[in-house]
Amino acid sequence: MSVEKFKPTLWEGALIANFHSVSISDAMFTKPTEIKGNKIIFNRVGGGAIKDYTGAVAWDEINTTPIEMTFGQKKYFAFALDDCDKVQLKGDVMTATTAEHAAVLAETYDGYNLTKLIAGVKSGNAIGSATNKILLVPKNAYDYIVDLGTILGTNKVPKTDRFVTVNSVILGLLSKDPRFTANPNVLANGVVEGQKIGGMQVMCSEELPANKIVAHHKSAFGAAKQLDEIEAMRLQSAFADGIRGLCMYDNVTLRSEAISVLHYTAGTVDDTPATKVVVTNTAENPVNTKAVTV
Repeated sequence: MSVEKFKPTLWEGALIANFHSVSISDAMFTKPTEIKGNKIIFNRVGGGAIKDYTGAVAWDEINTTPIEMTFGQKKYFAFALDDCDKVQLKGDVMTATTAEHAAVLAETYDGYNLTKLIAGVKSGNAIGSATNKILLVPKNAYDYIVDLGTILGTNKVPKTDRFVTVNSVILGLLSKDPRFTANPNVLANGVVEGQKIGGMQVMCSEELPANKIVAHHKSAFGAAKQLDEIEAMRLQSAFADGIRGLCMYDNVTLRSEAISVLHYTAGTVDDTPATKVVVTNTAENPVNTKAVTV
């Protein structure tokens, strides 16, 4: 084998393609406007102004506020192959190897992003709390997710590009509600095909922090990743060739008011009355809740 014959673009291309196909983050978070080395830039457009017309027109300048971050997270992969050239020629082995590493990268990336997304929620945009969780059962899970969308609506969040992310346990509860489909189909990138609740596209991910459901608008959160420095080398300690690569990523909260969170504990049967939290949320009076029996 000769390392000179290593085809980095072949491996990098396969890794990136597989990574995108299994990552939920790419579908529902804002991508950066620009990446300059280790610096990631998102641009936020300034607020507009409407004026009374009195015979003259005053022109406003359109300003954008750059929001910058750096790649603070770095993960690498490294594996040895008996003969890199043969593996490159044997497509099924290469596909399986790259898919495995891509899946692990996606899980790490999504878990980090979803944790930070929930941490960025605006005060008052939560239903329940870490110490006072809402009991979700088949007959009320759908309604509580509607309430998450209501919170976004009262904050004047745009009606398009809204998402709500649940895990398989909650998706199972929803599938027992006649308003939802009994056989949800989850695509590779986490999209629950054809399923919206309160105008929010339902997403499914096992990387969600425990006992939390999060709803958000795409503009609420920015995330970026970059696969860097993929290379091959002859290993000194073995009759093998090594492949290694570095993945850098990070995220930033762009609009905390466009995130809402539900803290819950999951039940399995509707044999007891469910406690339903009635949500009210106005500009003058942030989210208030009261418990009623339904």
